[in-house]
Amino acid sequence: MDNDRIKGAAKEVKGTIKEAAGKATGNRQTEAEGKIEKTVGKVQRNVGEAKDQARDALDGKK
Repeated sequence: MDNDRIKGAAKEVKGTIKEAAGKATGNRQTEAEGKIEKTVGKVQRNVGEAKDQARDALDGKK
């Protein structure tokens, strides 16, 4: 499993928590930061998944 996949998932969770905290406190900046962090995490996780798929495809050809 690729590190990007793990780190991305962690960022997604952290962003979700931050977004919820911002909503709960009425802090729009924290909420926006959480949304951004969640999106960055999702992209990073997807990159990791693509790397895993590419690695698996290459290993299958050998």
